[in-house]
Amino acid sequence: MENLNVVQLDFGFDCEPLETQKRTSKSNKKPTNDFVFNFMDCLTSPIIVFKSAWQDTIPKDILKNIKLSRLLCSMQQEEMASFTETLAYLMPRTYEAPMPTEWVNIYTWLGLQYAAQYKNNDQLNAMTEFAPSELSKYEMGLLNNLRRWIYDKRRKALKDKLKSTEKSEKKILPKNQKVLFKE
Repeated sequence: MENLNVVQLDFGFDCEPLETQKRTSKSNKKPTNDFVFNFMDCLTSPIIVFKSAWQDTIPKDILKNIKLSRLLCSMQQEEMASFTETLAYLMPRTYEAPMPTEWVNIYTWLGLQYAAQYKNNDQLNAMTEFAPSELSKYEMGLLNNLRRWIYDKRRKALKDKLKSTEKSEKKILPKNQKVLFKE
């Protein structure tokens, strides 16, 4: 009963017949997306950056815009890190050692996307001079893999944070209750 063919019957009304459509039945599984968790993920998840001595050199305007870009990705139902978040991850890596050409193209392209999204004309003019206008399929595949990896790490960190706070609350509550109900 997965693929049903729908046929429209003619009852003499003056309307155009519907085209024959194939419908697929939806699975009965509960959707795994939880709105509250996704919203918490956008606003409170830690920012994942490349472990480096340079990780504190990320500009504050990029860090400030990560929450907004996460919300935009969430609204588009992308289960990947945003371009801004990926740019923040790669930035400390660029100071460590030279990167392969593919990653330089990805990094500069992300900078161009950031400048275009947040309408920074000075950055945009500078980035258009040397950033590629589009990435190859291979580079886009590398970028998407990195975005998924950052997204997974971010959500795992939030889940761990929620579990640890839940455990600490369970330890505190009985002690507080004893004090409250002490005669």
